[in-house]
Amino acid sequence: MARPDKVAVVEEVRDKLRDADAAVLTEYRGLTVPELAHLRGTLRPSSTEYKVFKNSLARRAVEAAGLADLLPYLEGPVAIAFVHGDAVIAAKALRDFGRTNPALVIKGGLLGPRVLSGAEVETLAEIEPRDVLLARLAGGFQAPLTKAAGLFQAFTRNLAYGVQAYIDQRVAGGEPAPAPSAPAADGPDTTTPETAGADAGPPPAPDDAASPAAAVDEVPSADADTNESETQDPATPDDAESEEN
Repeated sequence: MARPDKVAVVEEVRDKLRDADAAVLTEYRGLTVPELAHLRGTLRPSSTEYKVFKNSLARRAVEAAGLADLLPYLEGPVAIAFVHGDAVIAAKALRDFGRTNPALVIKGGLLGPRVLSGAEVETLAEIEPRDVLLARLAGGFQAPLTKAAGLFQAFTRNLAYGVQAYIDQRVAGGEPAPAPSAPAADGPDTTTPETAGADAGPPPAPDDAASPAAAVDEVPSADADTNESETQDPATPDDAESEEN
């Protein structure tokens, strides 16, 4: 019957392999405790956990995780680097540490569902980090646009120089220099009779002499004539006879 502590270790390794973005199996024979501590410190910025397990328990965990292709790499004292992040950065850190500490040997690894050999992990370390690749990709998109803008500016500048040189050549041959272009007019007069009347304002008020009331006073009324005729005394018969005589 399996001991509970061993079962816990097998489950831990299995879960870490499933949850990690990548894993690198290394042989650490000959490394001292301070060197292992230094290696863990170099892997920490890449969110990588470096742990040592017994091979028998690690093998059981790999089989439980369905990663039987990793079994050939579980020979000798093996430590596993569980990567949570950019696998390229972790692979670079392991490679650089192995260059100064030959006791560290990269045996193989896991990138997503794919099993990698030691040589493939070394190749992964040669790739530029993700941030650098994105920056280069953005620069690659920007470079053609910048070049096109420069070419367009050069074309317009050269065209202006060419036109001016052509004009100077014609003038040197005896032709009169072209007259400068007249300044642009302010624009057509859009004033209409309606708008002119509106702008002029209301007409001036008439004088009192020309008012309708004054005109009424000047015209004699029919009633006045009638009254005058009525006030004259009618001729009497005696007066008529005297006039006849």
